[in-house]
Amino acid sequence: MGTPEFPNLGKHCTVDDCKQIDFLPFTCDRCQQVFCLEHRSYVQHNCPKADRKDVTVVICPLCAKGVRLIPDQDPNITWEAHVNTECDPSNYERATKKRKCPVQGCKELLTFSNTIRCRDCNVDHCLTHRFGPDHKCPGRKKPEPAFPFMGLFSRSLKEEPKTNRLSATSSSKWTSSILNAASTVRASAEAGMSKLSNEFSQALQMARDGVGPSSSSGRGTGPEVCPQCNARFSSITTLVEHVQKVHERSGVRANVKVTIDVCPKCSRGFRDPVSLVEHVERDHGGTSKA
Repeated sequence: MGTPEFPNLGKHCTVDDCKQIDFLPFTCDRCQQVFCLEHRSYVQHNCPKADRKDVTVVICPLCAKGVRLIPDQDPNITWEAHVNTECDPSNYERATKKRKCPVQGCKELLTFSNTIRCRDCNVDHCLTHRFGPDHKCPGRKKPEPAFPFMGLFSRSLKEEPKTNRLSATSSSKWTSSILNAASTVRASAEAGMSKLSNEFSQALQMARDGVGPSSSSGRGTGPEVCPQCNARFSSITTLVEHVQKVHERSGVRANVKVTIDVCPKCSRGFRDPVSLVEHVERDHGGTSKA
């Protein structure tokens, strides 16, 4: 068998009437015997273990469940094991009962091909009664409100008699007052957050300009205006301190001297002498004496 180079190449067919040498033999997955191309199937070589992997299921008449029979086991033993452990006679009615169309007088069985669910009432019907007027559809259910308190309030209004409408009106006013108070609190909170954000932005801008906390205490909406950065201060002292700390330092670095002329009458500072003279003539009647 085989060739001198490959002495183990090929095998004889196991069938007695064949014994043909096949260089590509087939091994049966049931009886583990070797066969040629012609006798490779279970039927051709009469395999004694052909039903070893077959699946046989018997429907139990008591519970309508499927019972799988084991090939190497007696079917009676398998049946007794099912009856003693898994069998539930109460399941028979649920498994075998067929659904019918819920319309009164209709005996149509609901199967996979003739069942349609109504979009409004969400109930299955047959093809004949698939439309709302045919099965007297009650319509869609009204959705519950998102706020549970409002839903409870509306239900209480429906249950109250007509003689208690005055109390219902007071309750509605009380509910609206609560909602208005909640909206007012929310608006005040938003305003406070906005004000805090503005103050934080102003403080950040002051820090970028180089103004410390000591010199920023008088800064705001005062009458004194810085001639360089147009910042307002409440007094001339605060203005001079601001000019000395901010602008004179930068002026020294750039070799520029900054001077401010002070009005002898009201102690208001001016960078331009001409502006000081105009201020004296306009506000103090042309005199510069203190």
